[in-house]
Amino acid sequence: MVEKIKTGILGLNALLDGGLNERSATVVIGAAGAGKTTFANQFIRRGLMDGQVGIFISLDENKEQIIKDALNMGWEDILYFIEEEKLIFIDASGKEFQVFIKRELPDFVSRWEGSNVRIAIDPLTPVIWATPSRYQQRELLSLMLKELKKIGTIVATLEEHGNPNLSSPETGIPMYLADTVIHLRYNIGEDYRRELHIVKMRGSRHSERTHPYRIIKGLGIVVARGHKKMSSRENVEVLRRKIKEKMKKASPLIMSRIEKVLEQLEDEDIEDVNLEELAEIIAEEFI
Repeated sequence: MVEKIKTGILGLNALLDGGLNERSATVVIGAAGAGKTTFANQFIRRGLMDGQVGIFISLDENKEQIIKDALNMGWEDILYFIEEEKLIFIDASGKEFQVFIKRELPDFVSRWEGSNVRIAIDPLTPVIWATPSRYQQRELLSLMLKELKKIGTIVATLEEHGNPNLSSPETGIPMYLADTVIHLRYNIGEDYRRELHIVKMRGSRHSERTHPYRIIKGLGIVVARGHKKMSSRENVEVLRRKIKEKMKKASPLIMSRIEKVLEQLEDEDIEDVNLEELAEIIAEEFI
């Protein structure tokens, strides 16, 4: 039986029948501003909170920018995890990707094999653009994902270009090679909205519907279930009480982890959020 791991994305595990399959590769596709890097950071941070090592492979942004993005989200403990060498960065930006994937990556994997780490690759797009041949693209991406699955579970991001129906040339090969594909739809026109759709998931049941999501400082991406909104007078303390009511038997360690999640929240961040639903989602993530 395939083991499931929690994604760290609040509200998503239930849509994936409990979480991502262990030692699988997930590709998260979305346009600029959809929350792809936030998704990757949340996935890594969830593992760090459980004592796993996180490996962040950057093929575009440098380490400093990734850290800045996490700090802007209110995740200041990233500095602690880096200092403790629990979070490791591999900056592959500006490198010859064929050299990196064929020569450097196998040596790295051999040192970590059997470690069961969490791996984020952000983004895959430079590999696609750097290799004009679709055969080479498939060869490089297949090798990279195959090697990295030897040491853990992967979440990779991919920039969406062209039609939002995922029919562009850049998305075809990564979608085929991935075990799971998640599409973050981001409409910034008059009908402003964010929606998440699980395109596929090998070896597991999953939701086939689209689900609205929000990005909230301190919490990150939160996938909603569509319940009626509560009064805007409810605030962080109300949310904290609701969570405690739902987790009366939780250990002090689990409650301290939840408090870490809540500590950056401000009342205005959740003034129009269904707090009953949000409390349920947070409780489910940490059960």
